[in-house]
Amino acid sequence: MDVQRHRVLGLPIDVCRDVLAAALALHDRGGGQVVTLNAEMSMAALAQPDLEAVIQAAELVIPDGSGVVGALALQGVRVRRCPGIDLARALLQAAADRHWRVALVGASPQVMAALQQRLPDEIPGLQLVLASHGFQPAEAWPGLEQHLQELRPDLVLAALGVPRQETWIRRLRQGQPGLWMGVGGSFDVWSGNKKRAPGWMGALHIEWLYRLLQEPARWRRMLALPRYALAVLSGNRPRPATQTPAAGRTGE
Repeated sequence: MDVQRHRVLGLPIDVCRDVLAAALALHDRGGGQVVTLNAEMSMAALAQPDLEAVIQAAELVIPDGSGVVGALALQGVRVRRCPGIDLARALLQAAADRHWRVALVGASPQVMAALQQRLPDEIPGLQLVLASHGFQPAEAWPGLEQHLQELRPDLVLAALGVPRQETWIRRLRQGQPGLWMGVGGSFDVWSGNKKRAPGWMGALHIEWLYRLLQEPARWRRMLALPRYALAVLSGNRPRPATQTPAAGRTGE
């Protein structure tokens, strides 16, 4: 699988014809971390060295947001946006087809309970070896993490919010096989707890507006979008002091 690594504002973005094939090839090579990069996460990374370090070290960084796709286009690189929720769902289907062992971590207890019921029905053959919600007490996390590492699953999807899910994955997957991927709010959508933006909004690159209407409290985080556009057009990385880290549910 031919994967070319490009950079926008110093952050890596991998470009290939078939993102799913690239992820499967990564698994076959021993696994690694998959990061779904959009403008909001990019701006958070430029303000948070720990998050930027994770993105720089990730084995596969896919263009999740239209802002990232547009930034690449300005460099003459044409690529289609690959929403992380679509890649994660495709990986679950691939996991069932390939008899992979799958672990899910994150979201609320209610959402995780719904996933445990719905996903096996929707994806026959899916083997869930761990399904743990993200609102565990602090003293429970070490044991959960040790159990997860002992399982050595083929696919780990974590919905713990940005940046925690990325830094958590980076710490836990050292010496581990399989694909590890942060999926943000995907569990909420799959469980039926939230709805995804209509396709026409995605085609117009205004899914951010749908999310804002669902969660008005996100407005501060959305300010990252115009800042990202200005930074890309100017070609200058913003100063960290001017950035507001992207908030995400910690799950604890």
